Amino acid sequence: MEYSDVVRRRRMVRAYDPERPVPRDALLRMLDLAVRAPSAGFSQGWDFLVLTAPADRDLFWQVTSDPDAEPDAWLTGMRSAPALVLCLSDPNRYLDRYAEPDKGWADRDVARWPVPYWDVDTGMAALLVLLSAVDEGLAGCFFGVPPEHQAATLAAFGAPPDRRVVGVCSLGYAAADRRSPSLRRGRRPVAEVAHDGRYAVPFV
Repeated sequence: MEYSDVVRRRRMVRAYDPERPVPRDALLRMLDLAVRAPSAGFSQGWDFLVLTAPADRDLFWQVTSDPDAEPDAWLTGMRSAPALVLCLSDPNRYLDRYAEPDKGWADRDVARWPVPYWDVDTGMAALLVLLSAVDEGLAGCFFGVPPEHQAATLAAFGAPPDRRVVGVCSLGYAAADRRSPSLRRGRRPVAEVAHDGRYAVPFV
């Protein structure tokens, strides 16, 4: 598929065919593209926790959901995804990398970073997962884990406690799904968001 078609076809899908598992070789191809995402200092501070076994997926939904809340339509649809890829960032890989001689920030001070690049880079890798899913004929959605459930999520799957769950990619073959009402807002045009040399001068 042409790259421009992949980008235009990508959308957040929230319902999947639970009877059609994602082929393992497709997951491997998606992850192989994900690790080609850019990263500051080539730190590559990401890990991808892939959940395909029903018991593992059930555990994920258990530790990330409020046990007293009734499942809504969103959660019911997302639980049908046959594959979940948890995208974890590792701040220490960046702090260690930039304390090396060619970078020279020996104090490992997080305040030196204008934004947490470990999360930014992991987010870019997650986007590559979503785009490559489209190229594989699959659907996907990126969603977050609430802050109060992050520690339990890492512990449930044996991940180091210093990792951050940047987000999760649900993957599968699309099922009937309603379009998000948020789409009624429309896509902001390039002329509105791209500025030529000075802010508010449209790049057209």
